[in-house]
Amino acid sequence: MNQPGLPAGFSLRPSEWADLAGVAQLIHAVCVADGDAAMAVSPEELAQEWKAPGFQLASDCWVVTDPSGKLVGVETFINRFAHASLQGDGYVHPEYTNLGIGSSLLARLEQRAQLEIALAPPNLRVFLRNCMGINENKACAIHEDAGFMAIRYSWRMEIALSLPPSPPNLPIGLELRRFDPHSQDLLLHLAHEDAFRDHWAHTPRSYEFWQTSVLGKSDFDPSLWFVVWDGGQIAGYSLCRSRQRIGWVGSLGVRRPWRKQGLGIALLQYSFHQLYLRGYTTIGLTVDASSPTGATRLYERAGMQIASEYVIYEKEYRTGMDPVE
Repeated sequence: MNQPGLPAGFSLRPSEWADLAGVAQLIHAVCVADGDAAMAVSPEELAQEWKAPGFQLASDCWVVTDPSGKLVGVETFINRFAHASLQGDGYVHPEYTNLGIGSSLLARLEQRAQLEIALAPPNLRVFLRNCMGINENKACAIHEDAGFMAIRYSWRMEIALSLPPSPPNLPIGLELRRFDPHSQDLLLHLAHEDAFRDHWAHTPRSYEFWQTSVLGKSDFDPSLWFVVWDGGQIAGYSLCRSRQRIGWVGSLGVRRPWRKQGLGIALLQYSFHQLYLRGYTTIGLTVDASSPTGATRLYERAGMQIASEYVIYEKEYRTGMDPVE
């Protein structure tokens, strides 16, 4: 469909499954242009996102095409929690900036997000967030012009290993065992929810979502999931994988009773060691720059450095309690 604000011959329409490869290529082109290719997604990863519970491709994702039919922009809407914590994820091809594509997609995203207000519990605050590179000045300006405010920052951190790191020693009494996804997946899901409940912007995820969107990922490799036990309880974990040809620590968590004992740094160093043995000499992760658990200090102490910085913008549609409360 034609969209006001787009150049003649450009169109904005709902995305289709036939767009999958083109959207993945578009995201990759944007990430490469931004100097952060590690944040791109493969077609397989994107397909998994499009299959996530509650996500409807026809109503939650839109693309912009140029007169030749080339995909030059995409925006995705995500209902993160309770129709109140809402998320956008948009990209404009670097060769097609300053044409009104970003603002047109943001306007469509807002139209979609505002439909959720009536569905959210009446006591909850309803807001829409979007994340972009700190140096993406045009995208930042578009959001600010639309009434969004910068509220938080995150980092992608990396370490380059030239030598195999030494395996660390776990705190006394704790044991790292092989993860069994068939018998331990529910316990790990509960441990993850517990470990992250005091992290900024964490919203509860159901066990069904965990099975589909985490264990169901095309690149899921249980041999790269490292879980530390204290008897029959999970004390901490590090869930790793490959991402754009580098090693990736997707989620590292230590539950409250086991914090400040050296478990976090031990898990991180063990992850480095195991990923190095798999051939990954560059290892990355993302972290909230203001992490209340001191994660940034932990990663810096382990030798990681900031590779790129992102800013999170928010627009509030209704006041109330935060959805995580």
